[in-house]
Amino acid sequence: MSQIHYALDFIQRWDRRVCVRLNRALRFSALLHSFRAVSWLGDGIFWYSLLLALLLQYGRGAALAVLHMALVGIVCTLTYKAVKRSTLRPRPYEVLSVIARGAPPLDAFSFPSGHTLHAVAFTLVASAYYPWLAPLLVPFTLLVAARGSCSACTTPATCWRAP
Repeated sequence: MSQIHYALDFIQRWDRRVCVRLNRALRFSALLHSFRAVSWLGDGIFWYSLLLALLLQYGRGAALAVLHMALVGIVCTLTYKAVKRSTLRPRPYEVLSVIARGAPPLDAFSFPSGHTLHAVAFTLVASAYYPWLAPLLVPFTLLVAARGSCSACTTPATCWRAP
């Protein structure tokens, strides 16, 4: 076996261990409900609210930032759909029987995570225009990424536990 195969095998084993551990953490009701809320907000509500808040607070002064975020959102969606069609990575709950799924996935495969892709992109753009937003947006983005890994819908390298 080549070094690349050993490296990929190592990453895959680590990925599975982390996903199982994160998924098990959701047996705690408060954490489960918190991640469900983050997932719901990450569906777009948080970002649409941010765009609206910026427009309400800064008016035309926020127009360029809002337009930039909207265009980045379109590019992310197109990229996400293109990559999703060309990768066929099953969701962790489909290949690991010890992982429980607590919410239906939005589509068939786990990679890439559209929630995480958009959260990272929007955080970078919004923070470039309004650096004071970074302390709010970075933790939310990390929660969005962790939500995917805990819910069994995506994995750390790319998961919801039933109550």
